[in-house]
Amino acid sequence: MDKIKSFTDLNVWKEGHKFVLLVYKLTENFPTGEKFGLVNQLRRAAVSVTSNISEGFSRGSRKEKIQFYRMALGSLAESQNQLIISKDLGYLSEGAFKQVFEQSTVVTKLLLGTIKSARSF
Repeated sequence: MDKIKSFTDLNVWKEGHKFVLLVYKLTENFPTGEKFGLVNQLRRAAVSVTSNISEGFSRGSRKEKIQFYRMALGSLAESQNQLIISKDLGYLSEGAFKQVFEQSTVVTKLLLGTIKSARSF
């Protein structure tokens, strides 16, 4: 296994990045009236997931790492809530919702594993 040198080497960041790109792609078709509302809020929450993962990776102490990984979990939960709202408003098809929500679940599981691993160091 290769040594992890950058946050971009982390599987949790890679899967989180896929999630962010998917959110951006799916929100392109939201109503124009949501550009500064739900679209902006959802995109910012999604980006916050990978931003907190990268910041957590760069922190020296275990406590700080875990804190940022937990913030990433919070941003992910916020994103999931906004995705449910988007689906319920008819902005996302059932298929698109399922795809993006499944990706968010992958990231959640990886984040929980990352937190568990950070605790053991």
